Amino acid sequence: MFIDFEGIDGSGKTTLSNLLAERLRRMGHRVTHAREGGELKATIARRLRELTRDPSLLEMCARTEFLLNVARDAQQLEEVIRPALARGEVVIADRYLYSQLAHSHAGRGLPREALDPVLELAAQGVWPDLVILVDVDPELARLRKRVLRLGLDELEPGSRKGLVGAGLAVRVREAFLQMASKDRQRWLVVENDHQPLSALADRIVEAVRARLEGREPEVQRINAGSTQRPAVCLQNLEATFFTAVDELELREPDLALYLLTGVPGARAHQRRLRFVDQKPGAVARTLLGLGDPESEQLRELLAKAAPREVLASLGADPSLRAMALREALFEVAPRQAVIGLKGMDSDRAWALRERAVRQGDVEGVLFGLSGVDSDRSWALRTMALERRLWTALARSLTGVAGERADALRAELVSRDRLAVLRSTTGLETPFARTLRESLYEMAPKVVLRSLTGIDAPWAWRMRAEQAPRTKEALDSVDGMSVPQAWALRERFWYLWPSTAISSLRELALTARGQALIEQVLSHNPGRVAVLRNAYLALARVGAMPETNADGGPGPRAGAGPAAEAAAS
Repeated sequence: MFIDFEGIDGSGKTTLSNLLAERLRRMGHRVTHAREGGELKATIARRLRELTRDPSLLEMCARTEFLLNVARDAQQLEEVIRPALARGEVVIADRYLYSQLAHSHAGRGLPREALDPVLELAAQGVWPDLVILVDVDPELARLRKRVLRLGLDELEPGSRKGLVGAGLAVRVREAFLQMASKDRQRWLVVENDHQPLSALADRIVEAVRARLEGREPEVQRINAGSTQRPAVCLQNLEATFFTAVDELELREPDLALYLLTGVPGARAHQRRLRFVDQKPGAVARTLLGLGDPESEQLRELLAKAAPREVLASLGADPSLRAMALREALFEVAPRQAVIGLKGMDSDRAWALRERAVRQGDVEGVLFGLSGVDSDRSWALRTMALERRLWTALARSLTGVAGERADALRAELVSRDRLAVLRSTTGLETPFARTLRESLYEMAPKVVLRSLTGIDAPWAWRMRAEQAPRTKEALDSVDGMSVPQAWALRERFWYLWPSTAISSLRELALTARGQALIEQVLSHNPGRVAVLRNAYLALARVGAMPETNADGGPGPRAGAGPAAEAAAS
């Protein structure tokens, strides 16, 4: 029997496919998982995957990407799947050719009639007996991926898929659902929104057993259970959000904790305290941008157990207390201490940078040099140029304007175009505009993010073109109150509800902003990403009445700019 798991990134398909393999083996079945533990078994397939994920290969066209992905699956079929089927084993795949169809047709826009013959050639008549589609709200999947990436190196380049924008997952998901609706005997849709993975695995195992034993499965869709939610408005938003967090804590505690990132107030603080002993690092990360006394005390409590995460939670806070904490923790977490010095040109900041340089971490110092345009900063950049630290050097130019900065960017473009592009965020210069236009088709997500705060006709044209396709068009209008920004939010909130809310920033204080939040909430009462961003948008500007755990009035605490960035 050949079983294929499909779904967008962050859906849980990899975990569920591994759980199924383990359960079937315990039941006595011989099982081959073609990508057990997330690694493709065929060496050639792994090499091909490296190519298709490499974000530096910007010129790779959609056709080339499709053919390489199909070649990867064909090699897996030849080396792993077909031989295991010949041995009479149960074969499990984590993605098969259906993924290439969904990604290249719905995601990239290639014509279906051109793709089908290539897929048939690759399959050689071997198609799964059962396709398990793990379906999930793309916003929830995106949050899960963020949790998995916590703690990774900030210089990690990511993948090519991430250059397109969040809209890709929405289009791919819709394509999967259409395939499932047209072949109900082969496809089993599993909703992974509101149940523990272990419970879903139990139901998947039963469906597979039915097929192995020649029985008709009881269901063709495994639902997440009742998702009926009461109406949400500003008056009950706080209670609704924290109820959702508490429910999620039972299934996905790491995600529940992540949702508290930057959220001020007594209720959020109480929930952080539940995890202090078992997840100190994760708790520390949730303090990002918070400067109230309770959060400061919690940082001090966690500093020994999770120094790196405590420093990360400071963001770019220039306060005396934050600087003292960086100095105190430098010996145990030097890189994180200097990464948080963005925009700081004080003697205390440079003393930390010089200590890091003496230890050999010039790269970490550069990453924390954003927004600094002084003689000392340029001396360090000259050193980095000599050492060929291209990517970190480009990122150090973020927020730095002027001819000297653009001349260095021009020199670095051939080394790392994406890092240079990211460094132009918020800058409206001829160099930045030319670079954006040259990369617009290849990396629309990064281009859109670089437009943040820019009010120019050419920038609005780019946003208007991309808003129907990806949320980053709305990300780029964060805090903007010009008519074009409001028009984008009010036209596309139904596609990108949580982003429309997070883009408000201080505008959440206005009647128009709160009307938009009310409208989004009324149409999305059960979406945890929407609840979180709505609550955070109001709480961070003091527009949400704060209550204690017992429901009584409590102190109000604000969230800083770093927490605002996390909301996006």
